[in-house]
Amino acid sequence: MPSREPPLNAVRAFAAAARHLSFTRAALELHVTHSAVSRQIKSLEEFLGVALFERRVRQVSLTAEGQQFFAEVEPALSQINAAAQALQAQGPARAVRINVRPSFAVRWLIPRLPSFVERFPDIEPQVVTSTVMPEQAIGGFDSFDIAVRRGLDGWPPSIKVRPFLKDEVLVVGAPALFRTHPLADLRALASHVLLSARTRKDDWDAWKKQFGAPRTRPAGRLQFDHLHFVLQAAVDGLGIALAPTSLVAHDLASGRLQSPLPTLRMTLDRYYYGLAPGAAPEAAYVAEWFEQMRAESV
Repeated sequence: MPSREPPLNAVRAFAAAARHLSFTRAALELHVTHSAVSRQIKSLEEFLGVALFERRVRQVSLTAEGQQFFAEVEPALSQINAAAQALQAQGPARAVRINVRPSFAVRWLIPRLPSFVERFPDIEPQVVTSTVMPEQAIGGFDSFDIAVRRGLDGWPPSIKVRPFLKDEVLVVGAPALFRTHPLADLRALASHVLLSARTRKDDWDAWKKQFGAPRTRPAGRLQFDHLHFVLQAAVDGLGIALAPTSLVAHDLASGRLQSPLPTLRMTLDRYYYGLAPGAAPEAAYVAEWFEQMRAESV
């Protein structure tokens, strides 16, 4: 007849108790009760037919048989643990699809992703850039686990939308440009080329109206398909741009861009995020990270 294998849980309890020479400390390590460890070791001793511990008042010590058994068991358990960890390292990363607009991906999400990866190393964030509304993206090529969009329009009723980042626009440009063409007041706008995105082509008119800028013709206008192209053009000194503060924080902090009129800020719709129905469990960690980022931006 084949020999029976010893109960593995009892062997683990024995190894922990032998390592600490304490049933109490073994229980703390294994997150069980003292009595559970005692029962496991008692069942192992009955299985083996030998006493493994000498029990005294508030103290235990290994018998000769216990010392022999521990010397064989401890390396074996360590080898099992190492084998499991090696397989986990080879396994596929848990992926989560994050759907954002291209400008948000380039200017906000990607520069901050290293902090997410450091905090959640076992999760693989997959950035999906899209300009369609979340209600159009569900189930399609742009499907997602979690999405970020500005405003409350275009979210399907099946998604619980949560507030994310507040935002404003302000004038930005390259430091070298402002050295040659200072922008100390609104009248100086006439000497600058105004950069804009096709998706936000009315921002300059709305901003000028809000702050009472004179109706003068600018030195020129340049329009690009996406906002991140506008911001890159501003960095390269092609003109000045109205930039959402959420997307130029790193550029302003590094000095790549400057804001000559920092108090003239026009409020934008805030960003919101939502988890798709049936989203991967890992999306909850992205939401947790978003909440941390939102708290830090206040």
